[in-house]
Amino acid sequence: MTSFQEHIRSAMQPLANDAAAIAMRAYQRDQFEFLGVAAPARRAASMPLIKQLKPASAGALIVQAQALWDLPQREYQYIAVDLLARHVKILSGEDIPVLLHLALQKSWWDTVDGLVKVVGAIVKADKAQQSQMDASLLHDDFWIRRIAMLHQLAWKGETDVARLKAYAKQLAPESEFFIRKAIGWALREYAWHDSTCIRALLAEMGDTLSPLSRREAGKHL
Repeated sequence: MTSFQEHIRSAMQPLANDAAAIAMRAYQRDQFEFLGVAAPARRAASMPLIKQLKPASAGALIVQAQALWDLPQREYQYIAVDLLARHVKILSGEDIPVLLHLALQKSWWDTVDGLVKVVGAIVKADKAQQSQMDASLLHDDFWIRRIAMLHQLAWKGETDVARLKAYAKQLAPESEFFIRKAIGWALREYAWHDSTCIRALLAEMGDTLSPLSRREAGKHL
């Protein structure tokens, strides 16, 4: 029986473009191999297969995602994220540690931010799981801290504002670019819903926020 991964590879291989792959690799600082398949073409080819897949359990879904993650070309990690996002309703808080472990493999902003949406959807459906995000905020790896900072993106009125502020204050002293960027992004996103709140927070935090975080947070204020 042909595996799901083999179906995905069969769909992707004809779309490979060596020139595009070189450019994509350069954009990601030569960290990963690429097939050279642009996002619209990748999704057009893979999404019908993703929709057809009916995982028997959360564990089975994660096994499929991990198998894609293990393939060398970066497009397969993107497809794994799309797979998890499509079937996120069968995932629960019990699966968050495995998803965070996935984020630590071949880590870069593109896959980490894709997993932010998956983890965020799980936590939004079960707010008790925010305790896992509290723990993640203290993780040794900054990519996991980034997921914690960003997990409430686009929650609007459902945002736990006290947590958002507390996370920003906790991470503000960090010098890591991707943490500073995440703070600004999270605050900017909530500012669309409540600009007064974010204006007040920026005034309260003053220079304890990095210039990058302040600039990102205040872009649309």
